[in-house]
Amino acid sequence: MAFNSFAFLVFVIIAAVGYYWIPRRFQWVWLLGFSYLYYLSYGTGLVGYLLFTTVTTWLGAGLLEHEKVKESKNYRKTILIVTLVLNFGMLGILKYLNFLILNLNRMFDGRLTFLDLALPVGISFYIFQSMGYLLDVYWKRQKAEKNLFRFALFVSFFPQILQGPIGRYSRLAGQLFEEHRWDGRRAEEGLQRILWGFFKKMIIADTAAPFVAALFDEYQTYPGLAIFAVLAYSAQLYGDFSGGIDIVIGISRIFGITLDENFKRPFFARSITDFWHRWHITLGTWMKDYVFYPVSLSRWMSQFGKTAKKIFGKTTGRALPICLANLIVFFVVGVWHGAAWKFIVYGLYNGGIIAFSGLMAPHYRTWKKKLGIVEKSSGWQLFQIVRTFILVNISWFFDRADTIPQALTMMKNSVTHWTPAQILQVPVGLAGGTSYTLSALIILLMGVCVLFVYSLLEENGKNPMEILRGCPGWVRIAVYLMVFLALPTLGQLPSDTGGFIYAQF
Repeated sequence: MAFNSFAFLVFVIIAAVGYYWIPRRFQWVWLLGFSYLYYLSYGTGLVGYLLFTTVTTWLGAGLLEHEKVKESKNYRKTILIVTLVLNFGMLGILKYLNFLILNLNRMFDGRLTFLDLALPVGISFYIFQSMGYLLDVYWKRQKAEKNLFRFALFVSFFPQILQGPIGRYSRLAGQLFEEHRWDGRRAEEGLQRILWGFFKKMIIADTAAPFVAALFDEYQTYPGLAIFAVLAYSAQLYGDFSGGIDIVIGISRIFGITLDENFKRPFFARSITDFWHRWHITLGTWMKDYVFYPVSLSRWMSQFGKTAKKIFGKTTGRALPICLANLIVFFVVGVWHGAAWKFIVYGLYNGGIIAFSGLMAPHYRTWKKKLGIVEKSSGWQLFQIVRTFILVNISWFFDRADTIPQALTMMKNSVTHWTPAQILQVPVGLAGGTSYTLSALIILLMGVCVLFVYSLLEENGKNPMEILRGCPGWVRIAVYLMVFLALPTLGQLPSDTGGFIYAQF
């Protein structure tokens, strides 16, 4: 039941009406029931994985606080490791086992058979969310939830289960389980986010999708459009993922629940580090709290730092452990994105830039002083934004191309070939013709321009949604109706764009 389906719209309306109609003490039970109904819509066989993560995590966290266990470091560590292995092991088998078999066959000329494994939708998100909770209980940052069904709602809350944002129990539990009264203002906020999310998805992502598919799948046919291919993918990916998150946050607001923001105008970032503070924020903070800090503060990393200081001096020796921890984090980020070498390269590319920037930071400061560069000048900031945008788009070649050689070929084509007129030859629509190509280009350009202006206002401290909420009621209703009616008109080119990209993670 995809977000962009009529069935889901009806589902949300029924869920919201019932949520505020039943006695408020049962609201969380109602949400739990609808969350499992939603997940069951993707297949009854997949719910077993969700139950497995829910039960093992709940039991593991409960055992960590058992009287006979909580004072024993060895028992607690054993329980933690077993629970982590069970869940990440399940994720690893489902997502990466065939990738391992493929590489073993290549290395040893083997004939191991691939397994027909169905990857449950949203599994990476609910496992990461659950394991974050488990680690918080282990580190005594969070008390274990005693009620299995309440914990099950935290794991399965239906708006966010497919593509996040990755939540923290400390911020979600109170909201999920407390009683909520209907609030028209809050519902309007939710409606605004939902409409904005569908604008990004239908007008930008879905319009860019046929261009991206054609230009990447047939990159040898369109060598002069490599730059357009990656720019279109950038628009598609951001519109799809951030649009989906807007819908998730909007639906949650209707139920009185505020989720963490997952995007903060990433294409205004001034460095790759800044980009990852703005893009998929909840994954970044998860990696920081549960991978970066444990690695960088570990004993072996401390010893590595001492050795590095002796060999390279204090400044470089102090930076090297942080650089190594960043490389490890982004290796994990790459693996999280998918079972292919191109994703590992994608992760290490980002981690490598961040690590190199950390090492070079003292030199950068010296060079900027000598060149008389003013950090806060608009020219320098614009240069940083453009530079970061280029570096990010280079990484998208690895993310979207089928193989590393294809990504490298398209990168080369982007600087050696340039035939923009070919764009009008790209077929758009199920019929495979070009009759809709120009219309799609115009709609895509309009959508990107609206997104840019909206983001620019936000970057300068102005919230367009708050401005709209300050307008008279008839103005707000007219704007909502106009957007609601425009979406199916502009966003329904005759093409099969499918669901949301990150729902497959």
